[in-house]
Amino acid sequence: MSLNAAQWQRHESRMRRVIAHVHAHLDQPLDLNALSDIACMSPHHWHRIYHAMLGETLAQTVKRLRLHRAAGELAQGSAPITHLAKRAGYPDLQSFTRTFKRVYGLPPAAYRANGQHQLFAVAPGLAASPAFDVQVRHLPAETMLALAHRGSYMGIGQAFDLLLTRVASLGLARPGMRLLGLYHDDPDLVPEAELRSHAAIAGCALIGQDLSALGPSVQAWQLPGGPHAVLSHTGPYASMRAAYRWLYGPWLMGSDAEPGNGPTLEEYTNNPRDTPPHALHTLISMPLRAACDQMGSQVNTSPERSSG
Repeated sequence: MSLNAAQWQRHESRMRRVIAHVHAHLDQPLDLNALSDIACMSPHHWHRIYHAMLGETLAQTVKRLRLHRAAGELAQGSAPITHLAKRAGYPDLQSFTRTFKRVYGLPPAAYRANGQHQLFAVAPGLAASPAFDVQVRHLPAETMLALAHRGSYMGIGQAFDLLLTRVASLGLARPGMRLLGLYHDDPDLVPEAELRSHAAIAGCALIGQDLSALGPSVQAWQLPGGPHAVLSHTGPYASMRAAYRWLYGPWLMGSDAEPGNGPTLEEYTNNPRDTPPHALHTLISMPLRAACDQMGSQVNTSPERSSG
């Protein structure tokens, strides 16, 4: 089923209501009948449109989001696995363990103890490992569309879904668009509910400079160019926090670089809807002071950016 621009616009507000409800009620039963009432459409027609717009079924969305949340809690918290299984909607620990292992490659207990996030758990004072791919690159200045998100960084997917739906409904989507997360706060210092971030799209068509059709919540974000330390991360998004600590700790302490102003960037070069968690590829870019342009052989002055 394909949707033209007029159909996108007609259904976009309904999809926004559904997306917001799904993300806000992951702990509750989410079925086609309940969500079709929110979309004000019959279950049959609503689900076909949902699949066409978002590229996955409702069941796939709910399963992916619940496992994504569980992986983050396994990597960053200490809640009992039985609690995480129940919260993810599984009737028993065995069924949760089977599903989690199939998607993430390890059972929950083994993932908590030996998942990829543990690769970045370097003891204080140890030198940065050369096994992690970090390059200093000069990124170009560019303008992108951005939608603000407040709260857990693990929950920014809702902002991306809302922004993508809005952009597509206005016919602004273009081949080669890139998805980026802009992260403004340190989650080790700022309470989770107060964390500030933006879901952003680069490479889409802007309607001149008039973005009023996108609504007041979407803004044009000007990203200044300059040197960045870029860590190439492959693996679950739940490993990100540990990767940040390694980048800002052992790598930064072992380099001649100094952090600059501006948000840390994450560029998502593949799609979590059709990519297994172990293969998700993200470029984490830490802004550096302009003096880092003089860091000699460590600097790659060409704007090497992967396409999303």
